[in-house]
Amino acid sequence: MRRPPVARRPSPVAPPAARPGRALAPFARVREQLRTELEQGRFAPGARMPSEAELVARFGVARMTVHRALRELQAAGLVERIQGVGTFAATGPKLASTLTIRDLHDEIVGRGHRHHAIVHLQRAEAAPRAVAARLALAEGAIAFHSLIVHHDNELPLQCEDRWVNPARAPGYLGVDFTRTTPTHYLLEVAPAWEANYTVEAATASAREARLLGLERSAPCLIVTRRTVSRGMPVTLARLVHPGTRYLLQGQFRP
Repeated sequence: MRRPPVARRPSPVAPPAARPGRALAPFARVREQLRTELEQGRFAPGARMPSEAELVARFGVARMTVHRALRELQAAGLVERIQGVGTFAATGPKLASTLTIRDLHDEIVGRGHRHHAIVHLQRAEAAPRAVAARLALAEGAIAFHSLIVHHDNELPLQCEDRWVNPARAPGYLGVDFTRTTPTHYLLEVAPAWEANYTVEAATASAREARLLGLERSAPCLIVTRRTVSRGMPVTLARLVHPGTRYLLQGQFRP
């Protein structure tokens, strides 16, 4: 005699998050809408996006909801956020530079040494043609120019010849660079969005060699660095280091 079939238990109900067609949580709805707009090119790379307050009004959600959505977009590499400045569409996939913009003061103090700077020049003057072109200035336009020698204890370690776009750092000439560094100041007033480097082994100019206490034939490590903040050039710097006194270090991250 055959036994009657055993009734099967109903399959467990899928948790709410797994149900197809289920409405997204508010933060996910904001995140996905912004993701779509970014992918469709509504915000150009580097463009400022709506503020959190504007997104709160647009989506009718709490500020914490908007904050979480933006945080997740940032983690996905789709936006970049600068505290106190705003949120910007990412400029695309990036390869971390082998050179990090570091404040020389921090490097020296980190070794337990004393940093001090001697300012030899800090003034407004007409930018040379090549400098004006790299700072996106008209030929003959006025730019800010500084020449500073940084010391590790009493040893000259870097001769910094820097040009600055006045539109990006209008207060540059009023800064006391014996108390702070141009790098530290500029990263505060015009956070670097991108930077371009060239690095070469060469000899210093006659003036640079004199300021660094070198023979003219002494080998040097020369870094030329141009930084851009939100599409506008900020500064062009020539950084000359005595080859026997300086080690350039960095890291690589894919």
